[in-house]
Amino acid sequence: MEAMEVDTLQRKQSVYQFLDEGFKIQKEMYRGQQYSQIYFARLHLMRTLLYSLLPNWKPHLPVCTVLGLEEGKECIIVGTLYKHMKLKPNILDEYSKERSAAPLVKPHNFIHPDDHLILEDESGRVKLRGNVLLPSVYVTGIVVALHGKESGAGDFWVEEILEAGLPEQIELPLKSEDKYVAFVSGLSVGSSTSNPLQFQLLVDHITGYLGDEKQEQSIAAQIVQVVIAGNSVEIPGGLLNGQNLASKDQSKMSEPVKELDILLTQIAAGVPLDIMPGPNDPSNFALPQQPLHRCLFPGSSAYNTFKSCTNPHSFELDNIRFLGTSGQNIDDLEKYSEAKDKLDFMERTLRWRHIAPTAPNTLGCYPFTDRDPFFVESCPHVYFVGNQDRYDSRIIKGSEGQVVRLVCIPRFGETGIAVVLNMKNLECHALSFATQFSS
Repeated sequence: MEAMEVDTLQRKQSVYQFLDEGFKIQKEMYRGQQYSQIYFARLHLMRTLLYSLLPNWKPHLPVCTVLGLEEGKECIIVGTLYKHMKLKPNILDEYSKERSAAPLVKPHNFIHPDDHLILEDESGRVKLRGNVLLPSVYVTGIVVALHGKESGAGDFWVEEILEAGLPEQIELPLKSEDKYVAFVSGLSVGSSTSNPLQFQLLVDHITGYLGDEKQEQSIAAQIVQVVIAGNSVEIPGGLLNGQNLASKDQSKMSEPVKELDILLTQIAAGVPLDIMPGPNDPSNFALPQQPLHRCLFPGSSAYNTFKSCTNPHSFELDNIRFLGTSGQNIDDLEKYSEAKDKLDFMERTLRWRHIAPTAPNTLGCYPFTDRDPFFVESCPHVYFVGNQDRYDSRIIKGSEGQVVRLVCIPRFGETGIAVVLNMKNLECHALSFATQFSS
């Protein structure tokens, strides 16, 4: 009896370059330093950059320090913005609320019409006024150049703003064949609401066990990379109370991680896989979050396709540069500023050249002394953010021909949606694995 001939589809390959070194905390030593040093490092870095843009912007105007301002004299000042916010939570309120009768309502967003901006440099600070600078758009920590003059009241009247703009970008290589990157976030394995079948369907789709050979399997064979952007597990919250755990509770805590490892092993056996930590994962809280320890994944880490990465995470595939986070930077911007959608916040971070401007003010971050790892030196071609409410995407363009695909990846555990991006043309679409059962 003749053996049946089976046509096996060959998975496409791509050249991967790992670019997380800047986000790793290795030689840094914590010696009780304050956060002022990261602001000084940021101001120095960004000011040098903004000074280089001034000759093309306002070559005829002098550059002043805050202390050197003269009333009525037009000039340019460069410094860090500070937003004075009436509703911003204060740690001292925690102690005073016990004595106050007024109820403390937690708003979703802390913006108030009375908010105002202040510009600060090493010499001093000055309150900003004017119609062009909207406090609702900006947050504490951004470095900008402002054209204006000091008013009689000692404020600085702003005429125009210069932001750093999109950084230089490596040229987008011309691609002739389809190759896909699959993004997923918020798997929340172990959560009472997550559906294990949805995740298994996703795994089967990526690995090519789903659908017919001509269509689904041939597309699955073109997936060259999988990126998991944070919040992969959900540890039962009640267990983490600082007490020593009983052995049955210990196993309850490790169950979600074991389950995740089993599913990741199926992916890593066939496709290169990057996993980033998120706010709910067993990693450090402050940004940049360090890679999840390999010992958590005994099955999947045995494969050389498995990479545990930092958050933020940066890499290149076939000379296409990707940069992304698990969502904390954008969620924090949403609390302290306003935009019509999450993609607007993402675009702002690139135009400000800083992916986490609210760190360390309202977003936890490591107190770096001589550098700011969140400064965007090179413009990515794809900028993704995980753990969002819904899928959204658009292309933005820079003044020097830069093209960036912005992608909001929804929480998979809630939506059943993953995202695939075609490296040939940066086109993006959502894949839904939502399953509904009627009882």
